[in-house]
Amino acid sequence: MKDLEHQLKNPVWHSLKETHKKFMIEFNRVSFYNPDVCTFAAFCDETKTAKAANEYVKSSDDFFFVSENQTPIVDGVNVVLEKKTDGCQMVLNKLVDIKITEDIVLLDETFIDEIYNLVWLVMPGYYKKRTFEMGNYYGIFKDGRLVSIAGQRMQTNLFIEVSAVVTHPDYTGKGLARQLIVHNTKEILKENKTPILHTNKGNLAIPLYEKLGYKLTRDMNWWLYRKV
Repeated sequence: MKDLEHQLKNPVWHSLKETHKKFMIEFNRVSFYNPDVCTFAAFCDETKTAKAANEYVKSSDDFFFVSENQTPIVDGVNVVLEKKTDGCQMVLNKLVDIKITEDIVLLDETFIDEIYNLVWLVMPGYYKKRTFEMGNYYGIFKDGRLVSIAGQRMQTNLFIEVSAVVTHPDYTGKGLARQLIVHNTKEILKENKTPILHTNKGNLAIPLYEKLGYKLTRDMNWWLYRKV
């Protein structure tokens, strides 16, 4: 088993080699998620990414290569770079506990559509309905509807990523996301795994994560490619 630090340098790769192996599609030793579940991909050797990307876009119009410091290569014939997002990885140092005042619900598959619609309302562009299958999702309901969620995404035997932390615009500023992050973090710790998360550099939520005990650890960049 690879140690945690090694896995965190290439989290998509190790997720697809362990917990999420059932979702893996591989071309030329480059690993991709099933595009119905997630459009992330990872590599160890950037010289293999061009050929692999050309194969993957036969089944998906776009995808992300995720890398700490390597730059993927594409040939520009079938696949082009749309944008690069400068991201960062945060790892739990020590959880700062807070009082949970909301009723937090473990969401089952009957809420797939509601989760999808809420994520796309707040953070459109990447979430698939089957992303729900990657891990547990927790939610808070107000006035009979789902208004805030925090899910789990990439994971191995050593870590689980907190993801899809979104709150409906009508219910922000009430501390719902804060409580969901803490609850989700505690659930991950119960599995004896390390909670992590990824976000964009400069995200206004970073100070919140830091106040809850997460620490910035490394860059993690997201290269969005589209089929020509």
